[in-house]
Amino acid sequence: MLNTMKQQNAIQIFEDKKVRTVWDDEQEKWYISIIDIIEILTESPNARKYWSVLKTRLKKEGSQLATNCSQLKMQSADGKFYKTDVADTEQLFRLIQSIPSPKAEPFKLWLAKIASERLDEMQDPELTIDRALFEYQQLGYSENWINQRLKSIEIRKELTNEWKSRGLKEGQQFATLTDIITKAWAGKTTKEYKILKGLKKENLRDNMTNTELILNMLAEASTKEISQAVNPKDFEESKIVAKQGGNVAKVAMKELEAKTGKKVVTALNANGLLKGGETVKRLNPKQ
Repeated sequence: MLNTMKQQNAIQIFEDKKVRTVWDDEQEKWYISIIDIIEILTESPNARKYWSVLKTRLKKEGSQLATNCSQLKMQSADGKFYKTDVADTEQLFRLIQSIPSPKAEPFKLWLAKIASERLDEMQDPELTIDRALFEYQQLGYSENWINQRLKSIEIRKELTNEWKSRGLKEGQQFATLTDIITKAWAGKTTKEYKILKGLKKENLRDNMTNTELILNMLAEASTKEISQAVNPKDFEESKIVAKQGGNVAKVAMKELEAKTGKKVVTALNANGLLKGGETVKRLNPKQ
């Protein structure tokens, strides 16, 4: 049940409108007040009544959203906490389709920014290189960092293509292999790495320093090269390759740390100073 999990209440802002949200640590999901969303999309003076009518119609249509709608305690305007219908971001995308509104598209874009990425770093970025370049520039990243990040996207794509050619499955298998690579070179799984940097659903690579990005690229590029050389037959053999690829970057990291006396894997993220000293913005500044 949702109310048994560790949760954190937060207020998100969309066009100066407050949206009540709850972050669930265990499920790694945002749960968002449906009433707040309806009020924004419809500008209705009585969003609760609008939702009540809509929910009744959706139930008659057999909508799982209306049937399986969860409730969490959220703070109301009077300062007290009341049970409120909530939905995760995936459910909200479906709900928006049922509400005619000129704000639907900009709201979807906003929602995507706080939405959980499917298995986070385990999938290829959906943005094209050109669009990613524009986004990073708008967010204030340094040119040096952007160049490294775009190269990391290319290398990640090459690796996932290699995994696909071996018949490996996107999703959990990709996630497991990525964790093995990250654990091998950085000493942390993806989740542990994000915790170190104080991240929730923000993209881990978007919060790496230049040096971290370079070593992660070396780990993934090495994994691809080793895979092509040894031709792993199945998922189990690919896990061995993933560890070997990560170890290549680990050796380089240890050598660098010995020379500089500084740790490579740190809590620095995009809200602080990158390796080159440029201050940049967090990808999700309102979180």
